[in-house]
Amino acid sequence: MLHAIVAGGGIGGLATALALANNGHRVTVLERQDVFTEVGAGIQIAPNGFHALNLLGVGAAVRERAVLVDELRLLDALTGERLVVMPVGERYRARFGEPYAVVHRRDLHGPLLRACQNIADVDLVKGAAVREFTQDADRVTVTTTDGRTFTGDLLVGADGIRSTVRAQLLDDGPLRPCGHTIYRTLVPMERVPQRLRRNAVTLWAGPGWHIVHYPVAGGEQLNLAAVLDDGATEAVAGRPTAHETVLSRFPDLDPTPGELLRLGEDWREWVLCDRDPVDVWTRDRVTLMGDAAHPMLQYAAQGACQALEDAVVLGDVLANAPAGDVTDRLAKYEESRRERAGRVQLLAREMGTELYHPAGEQARARDAMLRPLTEDDLHDKVSWLHATPVGAGA
Repeated sequence: MLHAIVAGGGIGGLATALALANNGHRVTVLERQDVFTEVGAGIQIAPNGFHALNLLGVGAAVRERAVLVDELRLLDALTGERLVVMPVGERYRARFGEPYAVVHRRDLHGPLLRACQNIADVDLVKGAAVREFTQDADRVTVTTTDGRTFTGDLLVGADGIRSTVRAQLLDDGPLRPCGHTIYRTLVPMERVPQRLRRNAVTLWAGPGWHIVHYPVAGGEQLNLAAVLDDGATEAVAGRPTAHETVLSRFPDLDPTPGELLRLGEDWREWVLCDRDPVDVWTRDRVTLMGDAAHPMLQYAAQGACQALEDAVVLGDVLANAPAGDVTDRLAKYEESRRERAGRVQLLAREMGTELYHPAGEQARARDAMLRPLTEDDLHDKVSWLHATPVGAGA
């Protein structure tokens, strides 16, 4: 039995702990906050994410609160014209083996947390922010900001896009702000007019901006986000923003997205950041996963799914591993995940610029490319991503 230390108690960290514990190892999870919880709003889960959740043993629990959507819709935010709709109902589910769903972050985090709490070999430590780590040929020692130390056979940095573990491991500088500001809010569904409710992920694309919305929390809330390509360079995270400010930044809307935007209250603001794909995120007994390893923009809706895949693959490659094999096994994990995760990072960037935000002739070229696509064409385009089974060979 190995003893793994996991830095971060979010979705990726708990999924990693569960995967390792399910494969017979002891795990200590260090969470910097004083409570294990998730902030934020909606997450989209494609079939590849559900495949991973099933292997972790929590797929059914996540589905209980998930909204299984029928369509992914892209519309023109200025005219209301439908550009393309990808059905994700019966035929999609038959092809990919799982549904496409949307959930509130806590409805994904909660089942992972409860599963970890029910395993004796998972120790969940709150208020334990990682300050630094040291390693030698046999062990890794983590020191927290309050001076405690934890020693194990390996360390997994699952501490998110602003990873302390990555900063020491790779020393590759600050995040890359992509120049896009996102405003997020949740709207109680009873405040949403019936004619505006739809069991779908709907994205309204405008020149240099877009608006996306879908139901979460079992359909009790509408997740609403508005993104503006404004050249922002400051890495803002979760700053409260006035309702009037949000409305002023999105003029000339079609009446429907405009009406939805006016429903929003309690807005918060982020500046979206990512990093370039890297060839190495593992050194000896320390590795990274999820946003710490391959931070990506939201536009491919794959951040959580890729973290879940990481967790399953890491659990698989460390199954039955003796302490002396940790370095080689972690290298195998990185090799198994590097190309796929990097491809998704670049896809997310491309979607943000070429699919959601073009203007003028570029927008017309996009529309001409999308309109002829059939349901089968659309499913073919996402098959490499949504259908790929996870495991040591993924």
